[in-house]
Amino acid sequence: MKVLIACEFSGTVRDWFTKMGHDATSCDLEPSETPGKHYQGNVLDILDQGWDLMIAHPPCTYLTVTGNKWFYHPEDGHLPTSERRPHPRFPDRQQHRKEGIEFFMALANAPIPRIAIENPIGVMSTIWRKPDQVVHPWQFGHEASKSTCLWLKGLPLLTPTKIVSKGEFITYKSGKRMSKWYAEAASKDPKERERIRNRTFDGIASAFVHQWGSLKD
Repeated sequence: MKVLIACEFSGTVRDWFTKMGHDATSCDLEPSETPGKHYQGNVLDILDQGWDLMIAHPPCTYLTVTGNKWFYHPEDGHLPTSERRPHPRFPDRQQHRKEGIEFFMALANAPIPRIAIENPIGVMSTIWRKPDQVVHPWQFGHEASKSTCLWLKGLPLLTPTKIVSKGEFITYKSGKRMSKWYAEAASKDPKERERIRNRTFDGIASAFVHQWGSLKD
C-alpha cells in the first residue's frame, strides 16, 4: 500500500509500515526524528498523490477540551459565552481553533479511500461527529492511559492486542487525576512536552499496520 502518515515527526507509524513492506511517507512541518521517507511541509499540498491509506495526527492544541480555559478571560466566567472577552494571554485562540477545525476537515475530506484521524477528546465530536472509537495505550501493551479518538473512513475498528494495567495516576489537590506519564511531561520545556505527548505509542502503531495494512480492495 502507498501510505501517508500526516502530521508525524517521530517516524513511529511510518517506520512500522515501511518495515512491513509498504511504501510509507510521513509528513510534518518539522523534520523527521528518524531516517525514512518524509515530506517536510504542508500535508495539504500532497493529499492528491494517489495514497491508499492515510493515518493523520492533526495538531490538537486548539481542538482539545482541556484547553478551553484559555479561550476566555478568567474574570468572565459568570457571563454568557457570547459576552466573554478573549483571554489576555491568548487573544487569538478562537481564530486558531477555527483554523484547526478547517485543517482537520481538509484531512477528513481528502481524496483517499482509507483514512484514520487520531486526536484527543475535543470539539470535533460535536462540531463534526463523534469518533468511531476511543482507544488507550493500555489496550496495546503499554501501562499508560490516554484517551485517543479515531475517526475512520473505509477502515474497521482497531482491535486491542494486549490488555495490561492502566498505569499509575497522579491526583492533584483540586481532585484532578492524570496519568503519571502525561503529568511528568509537564516538567519539560513546552516544545519537548508537546513532542512527548504527541508521539504515537509503539503498540498502537503496530496495530495500525498489522490490522489495516493487510486490507484488500
